[in-house]
Formats: sequence, C-alpha cells, structure tokens
Amino acid sequence: MTAPAAERTLPFEIAIQVEADDWTGAGMPDLDALAARAASATTAIVALETVPGSEVSLLFCNDATIRDLNNRFRGKDKATNVLSFPGDEPSEGPMGPLIGDIALAFETICRESSELGIPFDDHLTHLIVHGLLHLFGYDHIFDEDAAVMEPLETRILATLGIADPYASATFAMDQ
Repeated sequence: MTAPAAERTLPFEIAIQVEADDWTGAGMPDLDALAARAASATTAIVALETVPGSEVSLLFCNDATIRDLNNRFRGKDKATNVLSFPGDEPSEGPMGPLIGDIALAFETICRESSELGIPFDDHLTHLIVHGLLHLFGYDHIFDEDAAVMEPLETRILATLGIADPYASATFAMDQ
C-alpha cells in the first residue's frame, strides 16, 4: 500500500519565497503544505532519482514579476500563470542538486481559476504539478509530448481529488 502524499518523504527539499503580499492574505492556502502535497503526488507517480540535498524553489510572485521573467527568458512580453526554469543540466544519473525553479503569478492564477470556475487551491496545485513535470523533463510544445505530459498531470491530480484540467476546451497552457 502506498503511503498518503502527506506522509511520503520527498526526494528533494522545497524552498519557498513569497514575493507578493497577495499570497499571504486572508483565505490563502498554506503554501508549504500545498507545495509538499503537489510534489508528493507527483513523485509518487514519476520516479525521480536525486542526489542528496537536492532542491526545487518556488517563487510566489505577481504578474509584473512573471511578465518580466517571461520577457527576459522567453521573449514573451506578457504575464503567464507559471514558468519553470530547469536547474542542473540533465544527465544519465540522478537529478540535482539544483532541480530548478518555478515561478507562479498570483493575479493570473486568480483570474484563471475564476474564469474556469475551479477552486484557487486546485488550480494552484495543478500549476505546481505542471511546473514540476517541466523540471523533470516533460514538455507540451509538440502534440506528441503533450500526449504524454497532459495525461500524466491528470493522473497525478486525480490522486489528489482534483478534476482533469484538460477536460475543458477552455483551458490551455501558455506555450
């Protein structure tokens, strides 16, 4: 029997930086707990070998910060919901110690969860899972890659009781 996500030991540490005050307002989720739950569910399904002391960092920012990052690193001068920046170059062996960074934009995630009619926490969890999969080498730029990554996301989210985000034709990840 598999241990519940909250009881599993992660193969990496999660470093959280909250840059935008909106993330700490009333009614906001416990970001540490939510991130750990998303990471536990992801690593329960995606086998990941890491070197000791490996880390993933999460930046909880606003639209202005993510727009700047998106422009500087992807040449897209617009805000987006999540950006992933893989760390150490992939190799044949274990990942790490720097697995990578994930940035999440408060305003965009709020707007999308409202437009999609899904709970904020569920959408945020999905985006953390999505970001982690990018760090682990998955992508969705090409249809054949999306055909692998999206069902994997759906499977991970199902273990958390979160509905398939791709079931709705209105949801599409920014590419």
